[in-house]
Amino acid sequence: MSIHTIRMPDIGEGIAEVEIVEWRVAVGDSVAEDQTLCDVMTDKAAVEVPSPAAGRVVELGGAVGQVLAVGAVLIRIDDGSEASETVAAQAPPPQAAAMPPPSAPVAAPPPSPGVAAVPPPAAEPTPAPPTSIEPRALAAPAVRERARVLGIDLSRLKGSGPDGRIVHADLDATRTPGARASAPADARAEGTREVKLIGLRRAIAQKMLLSKRSIPHFTYVEEVDVTEMVALREELNRRYAVQRGELSPLALAIRAIVRAVADFPQVNARFDDEAGVVTLFDAVHLGVATQTDGGLMVPVLRHAQTLNLWDCAQAIADLAAKARAGKATRDELSGSTLTVTSLGKLGGIVSTPVINHPEVAIVGINRIVARPMVHGGMVQVRQMMNLSSSFDHRVVDGAVAAAYIQRVKQLLEASAMLFID
Repeated sequence: MSIHTIRMPDIGEGIAEVEIVEWRVAVGDSVAEDQTLCDVMTDKAAVEVPSPAAGRVVELGGAVGQVLAVGAVLIRIDDGSEASETVAAQAPPPQAAAMPPPSAPVAAPPPSPGVAAVPPPAAEPTPAPPTSIEPRALAAPAVRERARVLGIDLSRLKGSGPDGRIVHADLDATRTPGARASAPADARAEGTREVKLIGLRRAIAQKMLLSKRSIPHFTYVEEVDVTEMVALREELNRRYAVQRGELSPLALAIRAIVRAVADFPQVNARFDDEAGVVTLFDAVHLGVATQTDGGLMVPVLRHAQTLNLWDCAQAIADLAAKARAGKATRDELSGSTLTVTSLGKLGGIVSTPVINHPEVAIVGINRIVARPMVHGGMVQVRQMMNLSSSFDHRVVDGAVAAAYIQRVKQLLEASAMLFID
């Protein structure tokens, strides 16, 4: 047999190590050339590693959650040929080196007098790799783990996510309605399970720990009357949605957040903790926190200050869709200078967002609600929204942070100003 030792490839951009998030194959499986072997996680993005050869898997180079350096052994595959391995980088494992190859003839001992010689048994042929591989259900690692716990076969589900990807809602739909209500009244669930943080979930945990440990946060909350903004959005969508696409409240809020940066460049910056250097940026590369099945990701809206409302809305939708489908590139997930976060209708009244290290500010958008307010000397029902924003107190003074958010508020409350250069 011929053993191919496949090493973790260099996926570029200075990546020195990756984490194994999920194996797509197991020892004994037959694989085809270019079939995905595993998913690995860099510091930002998930990457699929394809097989450069066809054959049978004889060894995996690490367990899920293990970190591998570029160049480390990823997997070993037997291609079924009789040629011996000659490439040093693809040498067989030590235990295999001491064993004769299966194809080598074994000499039989001479027969005893009066006993007929029995020919040695024929070697079993090595199974050929399959000519076709059944498509594997598309799902994030978190969805696969939950399906495993619930005992759900993903291959039997039809995904409702992008490109047919299976999402948590598809798992929920398989569960029998009312099952919990039909349980005995005195039934008590006492089981536990441990879930190891791997892949994106672990990257998020490490990033949050770094941010909270190294950045002295302070949060500033301001309420904004967005009645005019809501009316403007409805009118723009009525007139232009068919030709230009529909505008979301987030698109208008982002325009105000970005335009206000021109007057307060201190918030569009990064702080190098070790060097003690603050870098201010002329361009606003806006990170847009996006919830995915695997966890929170922050795709970047580059040169956001150059985008009009409709280009901004389309770019947000495109980046969010790619992030949720696991197709966002490393470049699309890095390089932000300021971040905005919003939970939409789940946005609550107030939040305390965590700064996206090494940035110095993050603007949190809470949900829009109708509330009775005093306006023009009269009590009226107004559309109100809170901005909950956090700043690095080493770099941004409280007065500067408050003035920046007040500027954003002015732009949103007099939304015609969003179009004035």
